[in-house]
Amino acid sequence: MTGSILFEAIAFLAGAIICVPIARRFGLSSVLGYLLAGILIGPFLLGIVGEEGEEILHFSEFGVVMMLFLIGLEIEPKDFWKMRKTIIGMGSLQVAGTIILSFLLFSFLGYNWPVALAVSMAVALSSTAITLQSIKEKGLMGTTYGASSFSVLLFQDIIVIVMLGLLPLLASGNEIVDHGEHGTGPGFLDDLPMGWQTATIILSVVAVVFAGRYLIVPMLRWVARTGIRELLTASALLIVLGISFLMELAGLSPALGAFLGGVVLANSEFKHELESTLEPFKDLLLGLFFMAVGASINFAVIANDPGSVWSILFAVIILKGVALFLVGSIFRLKIDQRLLFTIGLAQVGEFAFVLLSFAFQLDILSQAQMDLMLVVTALSMTLTPILSILNERVILPRIGTRESEERPMDTIQQNHKVILVGFGHFGSTAGRFLQAFGVKATILDNDSNRVDFLRKIGFEVFYGDATREDLLESAGIAEATLLICTVDNPNTTRKLVKIVKKKYPNLKLMIRAKNRYDAYELLNLGVENIYRETLDTSVKMAGDALHELGFRNYTIRRQAKKFMNTDEDMLRELANQHQNSKEYIFKAREAIAMQEKLMEEDLKRGGIPNDHHWDSEQMRLVD
Repeated sequence: MTGSILFEAIAFLAGAIICVPIARRFGLSSVLGYLLAGILIGPFLLGIVGEEGEEILHFSEFGVVMMLFLIGLEIEPKDFWKMRKTIIGMGSLQVAGTIILSFLLFSFLGYNWPVALAVSMAVALSSTAITLQSIKEKGLMGTTYGASSFSVLLFQDIIVIVMLGLLPLLASGNEIVDHGEHGTGPGFLDDLPMGWQTATIILSVVAVVFAGRYLIVPMLRWVARTGIRELLTASALLIVLGISFLMELAGLSPALGAFLGGVVLANSEFKHELESTLEPFKDLLLGLFFMAVGASINFAVIANDPGSVWSILFAVIILKGVALFLVGSIFRLKIDQRLLFTIGLAQVGEFAFVLLSFAFQLDILSQAQMDLMLVVTALSMTLTPILSILNERVILPRIGTRESEERPMDTIQQNHKVILVGFGHFGSTAGRFLQAFGVKATILDNDSNRVDFLRKIGFEVFYGDATREDLLESAGIAEATLLICTVDNPNTTRKLVKIVKKKYPNLKLMIRAKNRYDAYELLNLGVENIYRETLDTSVKMAGDALHELGFRNYTIRRQAKKFMNTDEDMLRELANQHQNSKEYIFKAREAIAMQEKLMEEDLKRGGIPNDHHWDSEQMRLVD
């Protein structure tokens, strides 16, 4: 039964459906859920999936290819060209530094130099799948950490071509021994002279650019004219498969080729169509890839020599982390971004499976050495989400506090009746509106760069961490009548609310909530005035849509106010139920039905005779 493809497909899907929601329930990454599912159903634990899991691993690597194609679609060619210095600079330093440190480690462990160098090259490569998936899940692609990680990973995809070319030179003239299907080596052009290989690689890249501009887009236009949706899906898959196959023939990384193809098509009118079509395939294959990695962990190797496995594993992560931390320091990443960068890339990546397997085929590595390093690779990928959680929840909050203490908080000499905490996009709008009415507020913000910038453009903003009681006292909280909190970090907001509620129970609070669930927690902390950041805007958008459909503005405004009032009542009624899913669902359905009934009854009463006066263009602008 375990040999049945259908049975194994059911096992993989069931494992994902069970483990990933559990991981997300505990606030963990979905990647960790997939990895745990793979470990459970793999051949070395429950044995639901057989040992042919490595074939699934190679198949599912296509998810990485799709991910890079989609990332390429989001980066215009001019933006990619601007990244060249970061890609070459950070990438080359990371790879070189990791290879040197790892080579010293494995030489110290008694490996001969060809083995130590081959293993060190594999160790230098990080996991594109795990790192980029985590970055995208957390919305960090636009941060310094996200851009730096992407640059390093892209360089690794390029340098792996050189590494695959160097491995035969380490084999000391040995023939390639067929030990089984453990991976793929370089392309079929390897027997050509070096000059011809270089020319072929350049021609392959030119072919991708040419095809993107002059073949793929016309093909998509032709397919789009048919109006058949599934043909567009087939075309999207054909594009990615075709580019990957071409790159593989030339001995290049399929993922690198797919990324290049995405960049070429980033300015085409089919960009969004390709994204929406390929996203489900990418997510499914990436999940399968993570599960296959988990299933590939050979617990027999760990049981036979646990000391070697765990010592090498942690030594590799630490040494690679040192190299990454130094690179981040050289390129002046801030400490929080540097730590995210270090831990996010400290694992050994999926390309290591290819390098190690090819080194084994060349007789550079023995069976025992390859098995050991494959386990270390898989374990390092499994540990990455766990280390990231520890970093985000334990290390970064403490480091962040120390960072803020390096710059002393500002001395506040003028106190006002209103204290405004947080002066980003949300807070600055509220602050400017208050100022327009002549109401002065003591404004606090803990982003030193933003404080300095805002002062230059004329705002009186004070630097400091508002969760520190001494800063609140300096800001005159004892004499204030109102505290407005507009920060976008729910944890900081809750901490501030608890401090103020305990020390200054009579102070009136007006608190920003990112969503309904943050609002529930704030209500349960005793906050009465809560402002969900999307409520007014989303109702305003729906109101404008209703106006375009022929409804009158007065009716829309009246109904919008009633809708928000009933929604606030519903929010308070459900605040104590949101942890109990069954009771919450029942109460939510009941409340929504009541809300719709009240709105419907109000509409039946009709408008007023002169409500068309609200429909003038001037009134719409005021509205």
